[in-house]
Amino acid sequence: NTPTILKLQFLYFIAMQRLLFRGARSIRWASRLPSIEENLKCLNVSIPPAPVPGGNFVPFTQTGNLVYISGQIPKYEDGTVITGTLGDDLDIEAGQKAARLATLNLISQMKAACGGDLSKIKKIVKIEGFVRATQDFGSHPKVINGCSDFLVQVFGKEVGEHTRFAVGVSSLPLGVPVELCAIFELIDRNQ
Repeated sequence: NTPTILKLQFLYFIAMQRLLFRGARSIRWASRLPSIEENLKCLNVSIPPAPVPGGNFVPFTQTGNLVYISGQIPKYEDGTVITGTLGDDLDIEAGQKAARLATLNLISQMKAACGGDLSKIKKIVKIEGFVRATQDFGSHPKVINGCSDFLVQVFGKEVGEHTRFAVGVSSLPLGVPVELCAIFELIDRNQ
């Protein structure tokens, strides 16, 4: 919502002002930029436990500094899921809500992959967005904006902006309207 976004923008503005005007002490202040956890608190969001895979696959895998996250759906902690089809029984706003919930599950998998420390994430590299939609629905990118916008709100522009694709499909597991996959890069602690 707009007040929360303005609050986050204000926090970043203050942090940048302090970086610009404090000279040598600014390096110490850089570590006081709003953390991911502080951003989540401002958004009134808590990270749920990482969902358990529903098949014979792992939720994430790492090669080098890249972590690949398996498909995440809009599933609540109690196991219920958002269902529906864009262009039929769901509108764009409902699709964005589903994408945001699926993104929360992506973040929970990221947190598990980082040993509980989201500050180890250097960059969200790519989001793959699948939207269950009618044949004539063409606003798939608008639906996946629910994911992209949320990632930038949580991680900030530098880390959260990413490449992506958004495609329409005729069906998804459990009748969900959105499924998301992600690739992110970890900070190389050896540099």
